[in-house]
Amino acid sequence: MTQQPWKPGTATAVGSMPGTDSLEAARIVAGELPELTPVPELPSRGVGADVIGHTAGMLRDLAVDVVPSGYRVARAAGRDHRRAVDLLRWDLDAMEAVISAEAESRLVKVQVAGPWTLAAGIELERGHRVMTDHGALRDFTESLVEGVREHVAQLASRTGARVLVQLDEPTLPAVLAGDLPTPSGYENVPAVPEPEAERVLTEVIRRLGEDRPGPVFVHCCARRPPVRLLHRAGAGVIGVDAAVLGSASGGLVEELGEAWDRGLTLMLGMVPTTEPSATPGVRELAEPARDFVRKLGFPERILAEQVLPAPACGLAGSSPRWARRALELSRELGRMLREDTLEN
Repeated sequence: MTQQPWKPGTATAVGSMPGTDSLEAARIVAGELPELTPVPELPSRGVGADVIGHTAGMLRDLAVDVVPSGYRVARAAGRDHRRAVDLLRWDLDAMEAVISAEAESRLVKVQVAGPWTLAAGIELERGHRVMTDHGALRDFTESLVEGVREHVAQLASRTGARVLVQLDEPTLPAVLAGDLPTPSGYENVPAVPEPEAERVLTEVIRRLGEDRPGPVFVHCCARRPPVRLLHRAGAGVIGVDAAVLGSASGGLVEELGEAWDRGLTLMLGMVPTTEPSATPGVRELAEPARDFVRKLGFPERILAEQVLPAPACGLAGSSPRWARRALELSRELGRMLREDTLEN
């Protein structure tokens, strides 16, 4: 099994939080998830704070503007791009204020849009998606890698933390299936062949993993995440919603089992992202994962050793009260899974 830089039973979160106060969000995640702390993203701040704008603010030598249809490549950095950069700076300030004085180095996770989600979410000047132009895709991928490496270095320098990177790829299944519309809306962008999608992801993961020890995360909250492709591309941790476990078909079951068998960790979304009518107990939340482990024939200790409990997806749409409780439940899940393993 691949050695991971966290202890069995560690919990984390996908990344986004409700609200607009970066300092308060940093205090909450640092307090509730001390062993693997995600840098909170706050999409409610508006332009430049969603997953595409947040990542665009990191790009090296490329800029974007906002147009009615979304983000578009700009010839020079304007107001929208500068705002995205400012938001990143404020997030760094908040993390530095909260954790830089700690005696021990903390493990921190920063989240960015993966290359395919980024290239599908930004338009070229004539309205076509960046992913439709091989040269533009290459330029954006290079800019993404260099920008993220620089951002990670700043975060590590200012906080003293050991920083891991998570690539968010919610759009990847649509990229592979050819489900994204063209500017006219009458047709779809042609599907990207799996070997091409894998090649680009492999290059990004390899280069982001060169500077610092530790796995690169890839998170995809789709109903049918491309687990095998992500595994082949070099993801050390694959993030999925635990809801897929109960409805997994033969192919997905095989892919998830293969990933576990080869030592990968799953960041498993086990806690609801919005408040249910009755708050479930941790054993109830763990039951779908336990059932899945039994179905595959793995020992239950794998849930402590190769699972990072987390909320099912980002928490930006939840209430502040439930967001905090969801993080608490994730941590309680990790503790319970570790204790159950020790008892058995």
